[in-house]
Amino acid sequence: MAHIVKRSRHSEPFNRDKLRSVVKSCLSTRTPIGEAILTAEHVCLHVVQWLAKREEVTSADIRRKAHEILEVHNPDAATVYEQFDVLA
Repeated sequence: MAHIVKRSRHSEPFNRDKLRSVVKSCLSTRTPIGEAILTAEHVCLHVVQWLAKREEVTSADIRRKAHEILEVHNPDAATVYEQFDVLA
């Protein structure tokens, strides 16, 4: 799986817990908790599959990919997600 290059230029393994902002984004748009969790799991699964094909990506790359997937499933939450900055 890909290593994540951070803004400070160090790298670390991918930690899917850092995508928790997807759930927060869904909840902030009044999405029911169960739906928010399922949506976040779906986004995480797609991000993990995308990462499996890469050796190294930036945290910004992950945010863009997560946003792209979230946009399909919950456009309102995707708009909120753009405001979160927890992967950096």
